Amino acid sequence: MDIWFIRVIFCCLLVYASFALRPFGSNLSANLIAGGVLALAIILFEIRIRRLSLRTLIGALIGSITGIIGATLISLVLSRMTAIPASAGTFLQVLIIMLMAYVGLIVGADKGNLLNAKVFEGLFSADRSSLVCPKIIDTSVIIDGRVADICETGFLDGVLVLPQFVLHELQMIADSSDSIKRNRGRRGLDILQRIQKTVGVNVQIVEKDFPEVKEVDLKLIELAREMEGKIITNDFNLNKVAQLRGVSVLNINELANALKPVVLPGEIMKVFILKEGKEENQGVAYLDDGTMVVVDEARSLINRNVEIVVTSLLQTTAGKMIFGKIGRVLGPTAAEQKNGKSR
Repeated sequence: MDIWFIRVIFCCLLVYASFALRPFGSNLSANLIAGGVLALAIILFEIRIRRLSLRTLIGALIGSITGIIGATLISLVLSRMTAIPASAGTFLQVLIIMLMAYVGLIVGADKGNLLNAKVFEGLFSADRSSLVCPKIIDTSVIIDGRVADICETGFLDGVLVLPQFVLHELQMIADSSDSIKRNRGRRGLDILQRIQKTVGVNVQIVEKDFPEVKEVDLKLIELAREMEGKIITNDFNLNKVAQLRGVSVLNINELANALKPVVLPGEIMKVFILKEGKEENQGVAYLDDGTMVVVDEARSLINRNVEIVVTSLLQTTAGKMIFGKIGRVLGPTAAEQKNGKSR
């Protein structure tokens, strides 16, 4: 709203300047119309420029300056050539300057992504925190809640960017008629409050939206590209799409898998057989971190603590699975203990 107020003031000032100075002749209507059209063109140009990244702007600036310098040198050479008529020489000089400036502008803007914009950002800000890459959080990782634990441990600090469209989606989930969705949404809002209270973490709500983009995931990708930031998520599909579009992603699930204890074949571990497996005579147990352990010949040992020998490991996109075989049984089942006492 403040930006549009400034734009309206700018339009009024430019129209008034056209009215007072009358640069387009004595016709009052022509000057007012020309001032209004010029103001509208400048505002449309400004809106377009604001969507460009800092790298693109710096690349365009460097390219245009290089083009103008090159055109000036060529013009100096042409001015010393007596064989060219004066009128044609002047036209060629103007043409070369416009051509070189245009080519430099386009090429520089296109190749601007190759620049390291962090170096230039330090020239415009004395605050070192502005050099930190912004981290944009999505709805799934907020509802998941583990990002709050990571912030509290100090591994994730600085500015966490919360887009307004993500907050709106979270509020819609919290107001859902479905009790499960409603509880998930309210949990997400509680997690946000918890993150805001964490020392060293600054949650910044960004009003930037992309009306032409309908899906929230694609809006996140566009915002990350514009801010040159990273997306924090645990959404597998968003992770893949963002990587295809050249946006860095911090996946909470990948972090959790990386922090799981390393288990090697041949190691001995104690597990509790919880249920039967899919294959014949298999039993299934779980480690404290949720890793599934599949044990051969353990179907008859459900509800027992056993010692197994790790035979192999399988790494999947959903996590890690451990396969093992029975080493020895550590204790009777609860039913066997009860029957023993009754006797």
